[in-house]
Amino acid sequence: MIITDIIMPRKEGIGTIMELRVDYPDLKIIAISGGGRVVPNDYLDIAEKLGAHSTLSKPFDRKLLIDTINKLLA
Repeated sequence: MIITDIIMPRKEGIGTIMELRVDYPDLKIIAISGGGRVVPNDYLDIAEKLGAHSTLSKPFDRKLLIDTINKLLA
């Protein structure tokens, strides 16, 4: 499992998700975003379409993150 932010300084999370889907097709991916120039849901919708199994909009509750991880690993 990997948890990746969408907006990062060196490499965007969208590109990371696309690469991981090719190299590790069974890897569970959680994408997170607090937005940027657009609302976080726009980025998160794209992340899901590209293969993220779950998305979380920042700020999010710690319990939600733990529940999401447990659900994907079950």
